[in-house]
Amino acid sequence: MPKFKFNEEDGLTLLTNHIIRSYDKHYSMNKIQSTEFIFDSGHGEGFCLGNIIKYAQRYGKKDGKNVDDLLKIAHYAIIMIGDEIEKEKLRKADES
Repeated sequence: MPKFKFNEEDGLTLLTNHIIRSYDKHYSMNKIQSTEFIFDSGHGEGFCLGNIIKYAQRYGKKDGKNVDDLLKIAHYAIIMIGDEIEKEKLRKADES
């Protein structure tokens, strides 16, 4: 594994654990997250961007410099990345 200068490997571990825990929290009802409904209704990108902005603006204010806010920002970004990967797969399948 490459040596990182900013503890990225620890950050990735925290982020991974945060994402795993989010599936066990109140965000999931009957194993379907409300985020799934939002994406299915065509509002996923705006929802994620809105939450990224919300947590970025909150960082340093509510509960101080709360790492959980940063993890939420990263999680919403990861959700968007995953959605873009899925869209690219569908585009490629349509081209075939």
